[in-house]
Amino acid sequence: MTVGRLPPSVRVEVLGPLRLLVDGVAVDVAGPKRRAVLALLALAEGRTVTVDHLVDALWPSEVPESGRQALHNHVSRLRGHLGPAAARLETRQDGYRLALERDELDVAQARASLAEARATASRDPAGAFSLLREAHGLWRGPVLADLTDIVPIATAVEEYAQLRREMTDALIAGAVAAGQAEEILGLAAASSVADPLREPAVLLLMRALAATGQAPEALRIGREYRRRLVDETGLDPSAALGELERDIVGGAAGPAAGRPEVPARPTTRLIGRESQVSALHGLLAAERLVTLVGPGGVGKTRVALEVARQKGTATVLLAAPVTDPAAIPHALAAALNLKVDHGDVLSACVALLADHPGLLVIDNCEHLLDGFRDTVDVILSSCPGISMLATSREPLGLAAEHVSRLAPLPLPHPDQDPSLAPSVALFLDRARRVRPGPPPTPEALRTVADIVKRLDGMPLAIELAAGRLSTFSLADLRGRLDRSLDLLGGGTPSVDARHRTLRATIEWSYRLLTEDERRLFRQLSVFADGVDLDTAERLADGLGLASDPGSALARLVDASMIEASFEGATRYRMLETLRAFGLDRLTAAGEDRTAAERMLRWAVELSTWIGDAMATEREPEADAVLRRELPNLRAAWRLARNQGALDDAAAMVVALYNAVAYRDLIEIRDWAEELADDPALDACPHASAVLGTAAEAAYHRGDFHKADRLARTGLEKATGDAGSWHCLSALSVTDLARGAYDDVVEHSLAAAVLAGPQRENLGIAALARAYAGDLDAARRLNDRGRTGAVSPSMISFCAYVAGEIESRADNGEPAERHYVRAIDLARTSGATFLVGVATVGLLSVRAGAGRVHEALGGYRDVIEYFARSGNWTHLWVTLRNLADLLRALGDDEPAALIDAAAAQAPDAPAVDGRRSGTPAAPAAPVLGRVAVLEVARQAIARNLTRP
Repeated sequence: MTVGRLPPSVRVEVLGPLRLLVDGVAVDVAGPKRRAVLALLALAEGRTVTVDHLVDALWPSEVPESGRQALHNHVSRLRGHLGPAAARLETRQDGYRLALERDELDVAQARASLAEARATASRDPAGAFSLLREAHGLWRGPVLADLTDIVPIATAVEEYAQLRREMTDALIAGAVAAGQAEEILGLAAASSVADPLREPAVLLLMRALAATGQAPEALRIGREYRRRLVDETGLDPSAALGELERDIVGGAAGPAAGRPEVPARPTTRLIGRESQVSALHGLLAAERLVTLVGPGGVGKTRVALEVARQKGTATVLLAAPVTDPAAIPHALAAALNLKVDHGDVLSACVALLADHPGLLVIDNCEHLLDGFRDTVDVILSSCPGISMLATSREPLGLAAEHVSRLAPLPLPHPDQDPSLAPSVALFLDRARRVRPGPPPTPEALRTVADIVKRLDGMPLAIELAAGRLSTFSLADLRGRLDRSLDLLGGGTPSVDARHRTLRATIEWSYRLLTEDERRLFRQLSVFADGVDLDTAERLADGLGLASDPGSALARLVDASMIEASFEGATRYRMLETLRAFGLDRLTAAGEDRTAAERMLRWAVELSTWIGDAMATEREPEADAVLRRELPNLRAAWRLARNQGALDDAAAMVVALYNAVAYRDLIEIRDWAEELADDPALDACPHASAVLGTAAEAAYHRGDFHKADRLARTGLEKATGDAGSWHCLSALSVTDLARGAYDDVVEHSLAAAVLAGPQRENLGIAALARAYAGDLDAARRLNDRGRTGAVSPSMISFCAYVAGEIESRADNGEPAERHYVRAIDLARTSGATFLVGVATVGLLSVRAGAGRVHEALGGYRDVIEYFARSGNWTHLWVTLRNLADLLRALGDDEPAALIDAAAAQAPDAPAVDGRRSGTPAAPAAPVLGRVAVLEVARQAIARNLTRP
């Protein structure tokens, strides 16, 4: 290295693809020989490289007669590339020298940073960690990968690999010392996986896990390492492992206070994708939108989930089960754990994302490309703190998109140990799971190398092939795979060759199934989000299989055609590529129509069961089933609409009335209103019940005029008790919102005659009597309803009504007890609407009892929840109650502003029988909704700080 700066600046980077920069501008150095000369000169780090050394390196077998002249030509061309810095490439007596500063060669910079960090780590751990993190980032990918046929360069590559291991170890240790262990958990895991028998890497991973509060996982890693070392080498670990285990058990290696919990590690290792994961992290640091593109089965989902896991706080939207563009906002809300009771779902999601910067992963966009493109565009423009990683078989097509293509796993080179190739490593890892045994012989490794080459390194194809070792020997597997691929080779010219190979692999696995197993596989493919055990067995029974249905299902799991998940209830799902293959086979077999009919029959039967069970003590179970099966019901709904199966769609909507009335599943409300607008509904036997359900949906949306119109139209069409009940129930709540209390009682009592006392109608009539001031009559009606109530939500509703009655009577303590019971029951049953309204009543009582800070804090949370979800009907009620409290505290100005805005709002419920939206001229100016929310927030914050 030289002393002092040598203008103009030059930088050579070798920790990745060779790169030359002159005055900060990248210079393309063409030709492998010329690039090799530049690399050899840079690797000398300022020392003279003799002509003989250069010539021998470039032509190791035999130097051509023109070799020395060719070398001189390459040097001359390199000086041309250096331009104004040509003098840096010096001619010496016996060779050449490239003069570089220490910070002008990345590998020298890395060594210096490592030495400095080690020297300062004890007194400045945070500074050392920052220095190491920056130095570790100097590696940009495989080191000089196109030049490793040059022996001196290959030697240097090995040296730099050791340097990177040292750098990685130092970075992990530095992060733990600096209290930043959560940032390097993924790196620590990858380092340990890369060399499972390297004890320092294992110990560092254990320290990182313990430092992030995952002591049991750290100890498990230690036990696995101890067992693996003995099994594979016969050696025992050093004493350092035992000492660290004792520290972890004793808490000495525990986490710093307040560290976030790190997501659990995946059940299988991600093999061969470390550089892609690292590159994606780098891209996401600079780009707002990165789309990981590649053919089906290449592993896009697994890589994206690993990136999300390493981020720690990422939100993941698994889009494969979403089959309707209109359902995308609802799926996003579910991924965000956002309950949206009212209003535009996407707007509520955007509002939440805007306040929580981070990473959003959207996996499998290709089947709804336009819908996801629009959704991503909205998020990009509205949420500057959000970065997004999407996976798709084709780009989204947005201007801000950075496309990163994921290739198959690298294949073994002829002169390489096959086990070092990621594609072979993946096969061996998955093969051990189905056939444990001793390490493979050299001959077996060559066979595996041939198999993965014929599978083009596609991860899904490799996993499927490895799974067949439960049935065939390795040699048999190769022989059968060869014949199957030859038989199925070719494919359509428009399809990528790797994709054709993957399809052939799936076809091959499919052909190994019996006809019964194939039929079951095809029929299961129509379920977008898999099925539970009961549904799978009933489906198999309905097909009239000759074999035992349970055995056929188990065979599909064993053959890796479907996956079994045992988190909570057992569930069987297909990888999306396999499901697409199954749907193709379904059509080819001429079974698509009967499968669609079977799917719709399943959806109608399940919806009916859910509706019936929600009227009983089994309501919590039914709610769980509804939420779990919603993706499949969504697919069935869209299938019914596309095929014109109006009666099936109507049966689903009517059966799910309780979801419309009491749950946050807004899309089912949308289904009801969509169906009500269908001109063909007149001929449907469920028409009046559909109109009543749609009226209930419109009421929750705050459109009381539409709700009234739909319910009255439904009553005119009603030919039976069921349809009349739906319409009368919707009319009664719309009357209640309008303050027409006599009409409420009339419609509610008429509905109670049709449905009996177990429904909410008597309670709604009781609310009307209470709001009109007749508390004794309200109590009598509610007592009748409470006697007949069976399901938790109906019991909860009676408790809520009792709370409202006692609140009107200024009986604070019994009112609070009733509200609390209503909230508890509603939560157990999934009736989120009741949780919200009962919470508002509870806060009002607590405010009246002088528990001001408790009430203000509660109003703050409820207002934010309703604002995020867009439920302005109940938000106005909450804001009015807040205004009452503010007025009692002497804070009159914000109270007047809130009341004036509520009085003008068309979706605010009536107050004391007077409908909002038509008051006399307000005394205070009328603010917009955003402004009135800000007034409320400021008033709460101001009053919370008062003593």
